[in-house]
Amino acid sequence: MEIHLLWKTDELVEGFPNWWTKPTTTFADCPETLDLLAIPMLAPEVQNDPEVIAFVAEKAKSARFNIGICNGVLVFGAVGILKDRRVTASHNALPILDQLGVREVIPAGHGVTVDGNLYTAGPGVGSFEAAFLVVEAAFGRIAAQLAEVIIEYDPHPIYGMGVPAKADPALVSQFEAIMEPLVADYRKGAIDSFTASAA
Repeated sequence: MEIHLLWKTDELVEGFPNWWTKPTTTFADCPETLDLLAIPMLAPEVQNDPEVIAFVAEKAKSARFNIGICNGVLVFGAVGILKDRRVTASHNALPILDQLGVREVIPAGHGVTVDGNLYTAGPGVGSFEAAFLVVEAAFGRIAAQLAEVIIEYDPHPIYGMGVPAKADPALVSQFEAIMEPLVADYRKGAIDSFTASAA
């Protein structure tokens, strides 16, 4: 198994503010077919980059598995992969999904949504759970259970919330207000790309 941290160049890329990643493979050097294409939350300028959109449009169609986590789900939407599918994402991305041709939006807090080879989830815990399900599909249940035990996966929300549905509405409103400028950028990029790809 080979893991590729993909980007346009081999220079450091900021995935989300102050979360730098050193790519191992450029888009140009990426294998023709990927077993798995996983897209986490990325900064809007990365997620909405035309080269990123074009790369995902090409690779997602032939990947055996596609995983979208948090707002990274919107990149799959931008290239039409979410069309007529059941999908979830982060709380802030859910209202955007209807505009990307999604058949059914699954609310935040319901775990991983699987539709064919597409695995979507909210942030944090969702990334682990989507990965476990793909490991099970690719290598069997024992392999997935082993991965769960190795990382001692046993989440317990410290404050008993974990998802907006369990949080105080005032706290959720504060969270939404903090995120709105970013969400506006995600929305515009995803919808513009989706509209262009559908034309």
